[in-house]
Amino acid sequence: MVGDLRRHHDATVALGVPAHITLLVPFMDPALITAEVLTRAQQVLDGTRAFSFVLGKLGRFPATAYLAPEPAAPFISMTLALVEAFPDFRPYGGEHQGVVPHLTVAHGSASSAEAAAGQLQARLLASGAVRAECTQVALIENSTGHWKDLHVFRLPGLAQTAPPNDRIP
Repeated sequence: MVGDLRRHHDATVALGVPAHITLLVPFMDPALITAEVLTRAQQVLDGTRAFSFVLGKLGRFPATAYLAPEPAAPFISMTLALVEAFPDFRPYGGEHQGVVPHLTVAHGSASSAEAAAGQLQARLLASGAVRAECTQVALIENSTGHWKDLHVFRLPGLAQTAPPNDRIP
């Protein structure tokens, strides 16, 4: 639903950033990520069971259009738990108050975000929301200038819902 819009309206796509809902950025330099860091992060994330969510609500920041996951609470809980475990790393460097989980569709300018928001709203009306499951969290890094997975953390349990990416009418 968002791939072409992201390619056109979000420059990070060309750098390898997949469609995602950010938990914590910035995070530590990849050279400092040890087995102990990964174990601590996994222990934190083990506090959240795999869960279903829906992407059907359009949201806006001044230069960004995004889809807001519902429920947002599990994403917020994971973010806050990671911040508690790694207090030197605040969401978005502490620039914003609160945590607003979102899947960025367009970012860069207000006009680009507005154009993408209009197209996205039409797609949501025509196709319905997207159902998905959060079963893992990826730690991505860009030390080479291109984003890639550094580690994938599996969430415990299996949500009992429809398969990922089923559209809700």
